[in-house]
Amino acid sequence: MEVLMQSKKILVIQTAFIGDAILTLPLIQKLKSRFPESLIDVIAIPKTEEIFQSSSYVNEVIILDKRGTHKSISSILKFSKFIKEKKYDAIYSPHRSVRSAFIVMQSGVKETFGFNTSSWLHVYRTLAEYDINKHEVERNFSLLGLSPEEDWRILPEIKADQKISEKINSLIIEKSLSQGFVAIAPGSVWKTKRYPKENFKKIIFELNKNNIKVVLIGGSDDADLCDQLNDTGNTISFAGQLSVIESIELLKHASLLITNDSAPTHMGMAADIPVLTLYCSTVPGFGFFPYNKKSKSISFDELKCKPCGIHGYEACPLKHFDCGIKLTPDLVMKEALQLLDINRE
Repeated sequence: MEVLMQSKKILVIQTAFIGDAILTLPLIQKLKSRFPESLIDVIAIPKTEEIFQSSSYVNEVIILDKRGTHKSISSILKFSKFIKEKKYDAIYSPHRSVRSAFIVMQSGVKETFGFNTSSWLHVYRTLAEYDINKHEVERNFSLLGLSPEEDWRILPEIKADQKISEKINSLIIEKSLSQGFVAIAPGSVWKTKRYPKENFKKIIFELNKNNIKVVLIGGSDDADLCDQLNDTGNTISFAGQLSVIESIELLKHASLLITNDSAPTHMGMAADIPVLTLYCSTVPGFGFFPYNKKSKSISFDELKCKPCGIHGYEACPLKHFDCGIKLTPDLVMKEALQLLDINRE
């Protein structure tokens, strides 16, 4: 990879959700490697601000509140004017929305990079192919024209500050987790991405039977689900109690993370721990699987109806949810115990 020493002001636009934000960090890291003298700013939403602020490669995080302050057309016009006044030399936009394209169009920047599936293609000077057969990180790297011989498997780097590290270390001691634990993230915005609750209960029971403590993680929306799973003495729920960065710092102490095809998969990679991702209605081929060497994916694929969509649904369109039910707890436990290097009797 050619290293270019000229100083540039670079803007990255990523206003999608937590998982997408984490998977944008390797692009930023690669940009900094290519342009080490440059300043890199990021446009992000409030939910992902802390992710980009915790990257040592990011100079400034600019908040675009799509559901609040910047909901109206006039506010977007004002925001775009603000971006133009910052006089960036280049813009990279992994995000493909009309709003992102409008900001790019109004920016006055000549070096603009987007995907060939983006809205308003004409606003981007350079277009990269959005290859659905590649991982999202590799797709993002195509905005840089990454050569085939370069390894795209760069882990997202997130650095917690001292206050967060101290908080998590205190929790580890307080909850007697210093000997290790398995983390489980049972939630997802998309209902058909959620592994069945009763199956998770069986997995937790089996882990506890092997004298393994279980920690449940998730956002405030997952708190009720985690409470329903938290019915044994060897299980603790932190759902709704920790920020994304705090959760990643906690995961660094875990022996394994078991999660749905959702943001915690990428949080586990940022912690660089073994991750076992369970695919119900979706498949690893969509490009959001864990790619660190310690991790695996598991999916029951012997179904004509799978995958039924790239995101998921409120309920199974065919009303059977075989993609989740037939991915049995026994299959999951077999993979989990292998990752934990435990022989099952």
